[in-house]
This record gives sequence, C-alpha cells and structure tokens, in this order.
Amino acid sequence: MQQLAAAVLAPLGYELLEVQVQNPGKRPTVVVRIDRQDEQPVSIEDLAKASKVVGAEYDRTDPIQGEYRLELESPGAKRPLLRARHFERMMGLKARVRGDGHSFTGPITALQGDLVTFETTEGNVTLKIGQFQANLAEFPPEHR
Repeated sequence: MQQLAAAVLAPLGYELLEVQVQNPGKRPTVVVRIDRQDEQPVSIEDLAKASKVVGAEYDRTDPIQGEYRLELESPGAKRPLLRARHFERMMGLKARVRGDGHSFTGPITALQGDLVTFETTEGNVTLKIGQFQANLAEFPPEHR
C-alpha cells in the first residue's frame, strides 16, 4: 500500500511518510500521512488533492478487500522521522526513539550522513537511520 500511494503522490510534489491500517478486523481505516516535498506546510487543499489520487489508485488496485475508510493527514505533532533531511529539519527538538535496543526521548543533536546522535540521560546515543523508529516528541514553535 505504501508503494502504491508513494507512486501517485510523488509526481504531485508530496512525500509519503507512512501508511497505517487501523481496526483491521472491523471496518478498517487506512491513514496516509504526507508531507510536501518543498517542505511548506500541508494545506487542506493538499490533503484533498492527495486524497483523490490515493483513493483512485486504491480503488484501481483494491489492496484491501471490502469497505474501508481513507484518511489523509499532515505530519502533525508526532511527525515520523524517516530520512536524514527529516532529522536535519528537526535538529535540537526532542524525538521519541524505539528500536535497535533503545527506547528513549531526547533531543536530536547531530547528523552525519545516515548517523543521528541524540542526547539522553545516560549520554549521547548515535544510531543509523533505518535501524530504529523515531517520531517528533515536541512540536516546533514555527513550521520547519
């Protein structure tokens, strides 16, 4: 489902951040979280345009049998941090980190290639992008 959405969103200038299927046993809700490639804030108009193309692609390919609800969202307060540029944009802000044997919340302090350094209560921790999950844990005062 991620590849389907990413393929139709990229030509329109959107970056797919994640696709989640909620309530899979009942009437599922497919939540698609997007960002703009130009790093401007995601508008209601952006969500409406993206919803039309993702909905049409999912109708064409039918990745979920039966009825489901499609919801598109901007990154929001719990923005997933997936790529080096995401960490660079949010430098200094706190991230919630899980995986690769770690679970902590701490500010992003450095980025070198695909290595991200976080400040924790037990000292700095450096992890390789793709080997852990991170979400923004504090909302920046202005758009980044």
